[in-house]
Amino acid sequence: MMDEQMSVQNAVTEVEVLAKAERRRFAREYKLRIVQEADACRRPGEVGALLRREGLYSSHLAAWRTARARGELNGSTANKRGPKAKPVNPDAKRIVQLEKENRRLRGRAERAEALVELQKKVAALLENGSTPSDEER
Repeated sequence: MMDEQMSVQNAVTEVEVLAKAERRRFAREYKLRIVQEADACRRPGEVGALLRREGLYSSHLAAWRTARARGELNGSTANKRGPKAKPVNPDAKRIVQLEKENRRLRGRAERAEALVELQKKVAALLENGSTPSDEER
């Protein structure tokens, strides 16, 4: 019984926590240098040797060549990842304000029309002469 408790305690304390793998990041200058070195390779197997020496995959080289063709490796500013920011319309704030005011004024106009209709009905009842005080007499 005592041995079982000791083995359970040892098993619990010997848990190994592995570090989370982190994605490698390559500087623009490094990518450009590797692409230039790969372009300079003339004999069969030189590109493969370059990739093995640097610990890279052929897909890295293909993606970096595509980026160079688009001009991303030549520029001094790196492109930001993620969705592109939508251009801000300078009139957007004013439009929102005017729409809010429009809704407020429409509500006010509807209430005024309802009051006018009520007044017409009251006037029509009074013109008929049917007032509750006349009927009671």
